[in-house]
Amino acid sequence: MSTPKLFEPISFRSVTARNRIAVAPMCQYCATDGLGDDWHIQHLGARAMGGAGIVFTEATHVSAQGRITPGCLGLYTDAHEAFMARLVRIIEMGGAVPGMQIAHSGRKGSTEAPWTGLKGIPLSDPRGWQPSGPTAEPFGDGYTAPHPLTPSELATIAGEFAASAARARRAGVKVLELHGAHGYLVHSFLSPISNKRNDSYGGALFEPGGNGRAKLLFEVLEAVRGEWPDELPLFVRLSSVDWMEGGLTLADTVEIARRLKATGKVDLIDCSSGGTAAVGPKIPSLHPGYQVPFAETVRREAGIATGAVGMITAPEHAAEIVANDRADLVFVGRALLADPAWPLRAAKQLGAKPDLMPQYLRATMT
Repeated sequence: MSTPKLFEPISFRSVTARNRIAVAPMCQYCATDGLGDDWHIQHLGARAMGGAGIVFTEATHVSAQGRITPGCLGLYTDAHEAFMARLVRIIEMGGAVPGMQIAHSGRKGSTEAPWTGLKGIPLSDPRGWQPSGPTAEPFGDGYTAPHPLTPSELATIAGEFAASAARARRAGVKVLELHGAHGYLVHSFLSPISNKRNDSYGGALFEPGGNGRAKLLFEVLEAVRGEWPDELPLFVRLSSVDWMEGGLTLADTVEIARRLKATGKVDLIDCSSGGTAAVGPKIPSLHPGYQVPFAETVRREAGIATGAVGMITAPEHAAEIVANDRADLVFVGRALLADPAWPLRAAKQLGAKPDLMPQYLRATMT
């Protein structure tokens, strides 16, 4: 039996992963002042030992003000960098490629952890802070109104992304992903639902002279690539559609992806969706693979590698997506939360021989 494509190695620039399964960035909400601890070590270490090809950190924020919750991970101090170097070593020990998603929460910042109700933390609470966004419109009821960012403040944030990329490089991260989805800062500028600005960062998605709603994304990209080596891959996560009337469409995302590819600086589009507003999005049907057509369309029409995400839990489904060139990577989240060894079980089920540490070889023998 031939090896399923899902379990064939894949290369991006100088980096080769042992298979096409990526651990999706999954927030854990248990850092302290942005600093991870043993929870993050065991959480991501277990998934590396479990056979994934690339293991991404959760959204790792470029500043304290850019976190989603007080428990979110950050990479903006020397202590954060030292911890990340330790985490990278653990992931590599398990045979996986260490990846990191860098992010800024934007107008969704200063909120409680989801298990406490996903509501904003008021400024009167010492745990809270002032979120920021394209305008002063809050994400939804119960969220703190954001500070509208000025062009000079946006330049500062692009610099913070670059500084975090430099720290990731020094820590040994091998794949970096820019978070441009789910209603966080970059997506909030891309989406016409949240971006009502009338300056060079507003208007159409692309305006003459490099202006428009996509301007921030490309400024952040340029800043990050100034610190992220040419030989290392850079991914971008996008919300392919907003699921709202008047929001981002798949055609918009294809055009963004085409332009990202044309820069020569981006290697893969991680195709997610939604998150632009607390109320209003309407997803017609939640089912396994409901977002896969986004990855398939972007891959075909923009000519760039893509990652498929969302409710991909069956090994046969993951294998079909990759085998039929619907996406180049499969990002697995909930299934890997439930079972860190999901890739090993998938390999056994699909008749593949996983690239394993010898201590775990017995797991595939019975």
